[in-house]
Amino acid sequence: MDDISERDPLLGSHKSSSGPSHSSYQPDIAQSQFGGSSMSDVHIPVILSWQNVNVFVKEKKKKQATMPELPLNTDNGRKQIIKNISGVVKSGTLVAIMGASGAGKSTLMNVLTNRNLRDYEVQGESMSMVQLLEMPIRNISAYVQQDDLFITTLTVRETLIFRALLRMDKSINKQARLRRVEEVIQEMGLIKCADTQIGLSETKKGISGGEKKRLSFACEMLTNPPLLFCDEPTSGLDSFMAQNIVQTLQNMAEKKRTILCTIHQPSSEIFAMFNQILLLAEGRVAFMGSSKQAVEFFNGLNYICPTNFNPADFYIMTLAIVPGREEECRQKVHAICDAFTDTKEAYQIRGDIQRISSHATRDELINSAFSNTSRYEASWVRQFFCILWRSWLSLIRNTMLFRVRVIQTMFVAVILGLIYLRIKYDQRGVMNINGAIFLLITNASFTSLFAVVNSFPNEMPIFLREYGSGLYRTDVYYLAKNLAELPTFLLLPMILISIDYWMMGLYESGEAFLIAAGVVVLLSNVAVSFGYVISTLAGDVNIALAVAPPLLIPFMMFGGFFLNNDSVPVYFIWLKYLSWFKYANEVLAVNQWENVNQIECDTNTTVPSPAPNRCLYLTGSDVLSYLSFNADNDWLNLGLLFALMAAFRTLSFILLLVRARMSKS
Repeated sequence: MDDISERDPLLGSHKSSSGPSHSSYQPDIAQSQFGGSSMSDVHIPVILSWQNVNVFVKEKKKKQATMPELPLNTDNGRKQIIKNISGVVKSGTLVAIMGASGAGKSTLMNVLTNRNLRDYEVQGESMSMVQLLEMPIRNISAYVQQDDLFITTLTVRETLIFRALLRMDKSINKQARLRRVEEVIQEMGLIKCADTQIGLSETKKGISGGEKKRLSFACEMLTNPPLLFCDEPTSGLDSFMAQNIVQTLQNMAEKKRTILCTIHQPSSEIFAMFNQILLLAEGRVAFMGSSKQAVEFFNGLNYICPTNFNPADFYIMTLAIVPGREEECRQKVHAICDAFTDTKEAYQIRGDIQRISSHATRDELINSAFSNTSRYEASWVRQFFCILWRSWLSLIRNTMLFRVRVIQTMFVAVILGLIYLRIKYDQRGVMNINGAIFLLITNASFTSLFAVVNSFPNEMPIFLREYGSGLYRTDVYYLAKNLAELPTFLLLPMILISIDYWMMGLYESGEAFLIAAGVVVLLSNVAVSFGYVISTLAGDVNIALAVAPPLLIPFMMFGGFFLNNDSVPVYFIWLKYLSWFKYANEVLAVNQWENVNQIECDTNTTVPSPAPNRCLYLTGSDVLSYLSFNADNDWLNLGLLFALMAAFRTLSFILLLVRARMSKS
């Protein structure tokens, strides 16, 4: 491939006689462009082709075979979504993949980018001819997805810095990465909003929808990929912003990038910006070529676009399957697709594929050759500190949420303190103190658990996307996220116990207070750990909120307050041993009553039967005996609380890892 650019017109006019090795792709680009010209000028054009691509629904997913928009089965009874699709996209070309709903646009994009293919069987191959190089497509491409997912408390510049530190080649130093961030901000027209937090329209005003879309492109352009895939880049934007985004894509294509994007109902102005269009219908290619060639092709078949009519709408309507006329429409579509196979455009595509195949880097789609490349550019340590930095920034900037949590904790603590204000140590007071202790445990558990359940699932889609793109490891993300949130879950339970312990008049001892504070902090973090389990298992805030209370109630029931510790039915013993309420309640009860040597006894509050005129509790030991609690279990209970915290965190990490691996496939 040393002299491909000199002898192959497919690659354009760029001339060179020698090239770098496989591993030097990004470093060489960085060195040449940071040293002089802008890195936005792409010097290594790419041609992408795919040949005889067929996609079938796997038999175990039979429920998908009933979808009405899928084509009829053509291979051993299997449902076929894409049938024998071939195509070529040359360097410096902006291609629009269009078609009616169910035509196979998204499936083709997934095949070319090797994403979301777990439920499908793919046959065929894609080939890339990279001038002077031989590299897998994953190393030279980027994929801009339809949904814009960002950490909303970060600014545009911080978001790009985070990705630059993790995504760019290891050999590029930090100063060069930061310079590249500034170049991309300027190239994508984000200078005005560079230091603005991304924000959410419902809660806090941030950047606009068009700016978010440009930020999505900017995140992918940091590595200066010569090959770019875009899924519905104009979705959800007004006509002006949509045209602005496509204009940005066109400018990028003019710098020798190869760009493919699916697009839905483009205006005539936007449609005219594309160099090529690829029309799909019923899983087949209806046309591929320039818009001028498309007009000639459809005119030759007597499908003439009316004057002043949007050509994009005309092609989609012509190739659509109309309800009630399915058979007639399918016959028309198949006739159009068959006619295209005999056109000069189709012959040109087949000829280009043959020429590319003689010196192309091949990726056999069915074998997922992309997986042989390294997923991560940054080291474990750099990933950890970058995610910790981002998580901490996100936490401290969400000041309103933090204030609400602190105020809520203080308010509830004061209310509980007023209800149980300076409880008297008598027969009635014993019950009140035990109830106050259990309420402290319950409040600390619920507050901590729901703080996680309300926030962690919201960030999971961002994590899954970034993990899928090879930005960082699951263990790094989970550890950094836990560490960043740890101060919050140390401070809030400390506020709760510091207020209530003295207001309620619990055992007045500095040592006893410190023990109680340590136990409340520990049980709060056990509840946090269980919240992570629920969040990773549910994956959605609404589902997590729905399942959390039913899962907590059994643990509360066997906490030693509603049911005596020795009265638990044998078939629910396992639940008792999983209840952090039980362990925390026993330690706090022992801490409260162990050193109480006298409890007042009024003859009016004696037990009437079977031992009249006799007080139930004379000392704290009597209370512990009645509750079936033992002071000798303190260290065991503390150890079990730590064990539950570790077990829940490990389980939630495993669930997160499984979810990440499934999303990647």
